[in-house]
Amino acid sequence: MNNITVSIFMLTYNQEQFIAQTIESILMQKTNFTYQLVIGEDCSTDTTRIICEKYVTHYPQKIKLLPSLEKNIGLIANYMRTIAACDGKYIAICDGDDYWIDELKLQKQVDYLEAHPDFSIVFTKIKRLFSNGEFKEMIMENQKSCTTFEDLIFNNFIPSVTVLFKNNQKNEKIPSWLIHFPYGDWPTYLWTIKDEGKIYFLDEVTAIYRIDTGVSSRIRKVNSDVVKVNLNILKCIANDNGFEHKRAAINESIFRAKKNVMASLNREKKYLASLKMLFHIMLNYKQKNQVAKLYLYSIYRTFEKRN
Repeated sequence: MNNITVSIFMLTYNQEQFIAQTIESILMQKTNFTYQLVIGEDCSTDTTRIICEKYVTHYPQKIKLLPSLEKNIGLIANYMRTIAACDGKYIAICDGDDYWIDELKLQKQVDYLEAHPDFSIVFTKIKRLFSNGEFKEMIMENQKSCTTFEDLIFNNFIPSVTVLFKNNQKNEKIPSWLIHFPYGDWPTYLWTIKDEGKIYFLDEVTAIYRIDTGVSSRIRKVNSDVVKVNLNILKCIANDNGFEHKRAAINESIFRAKKNVMASLNREKKYLASLKMLFHIMLNYKQKNQVAKLYLYSIYRTFEKRN
């Protein structure tokens, strides 16, 4: 398929109860451009692939189902092969257990990026869907309408199910070091805007994000694990020559991430590991009083919760 404006990048594994609704939410999109759904199905043991194949039969021009695998390769390997198969000018993300609720989502986002070439990413608000069927809108009242690499390097505030970003893979390959991490959305966004491009927040709800159903959501349940993964991602970014010109922001983010690891470990009563991180920070950074205060406060909060 030629002249694809948007590739919708979907990962799925054992999501037979959700996948049809997800695909339907993409097929309902009303656009004046061509889009294609690219599905990376990771050797499901249920009927997920069969459902996907039925949709391909009915919509062969709109859906690209990647070849079946002999065995499950895991989330990030599936992420890498699926994003590499996206040929569109822009890439959107919708995992197999989430879905879109605005039929003009893609049109609005493409219109914005086309009209504002200095922007490379656009995202929106979401509603979260809990396992008990309750919906809650994600509060983003302090979210700035325009942000940059220097904002995103400190915190991934972009709900992946809402994002649309420029596909820069024709000029440069996505870093291979992503394969070492359990999720790839945040570093992909940072890679997309490392040279140029701002981020626009469209203040509308366009998608539903299911809580506690996806693989990555299970990975992110233990806070100290999340902040340690993010710290290691930042270290890889710091060692990537392509990010050299962003060194100051990256180094500051690494410092903050180390403090977050230390505090998170204390909150989880992993005191020895937190103490080791404290010593590391005290030996390598000048802000010793600030770090010591955070360390003591995080311990105090732990004991305060016991009483």
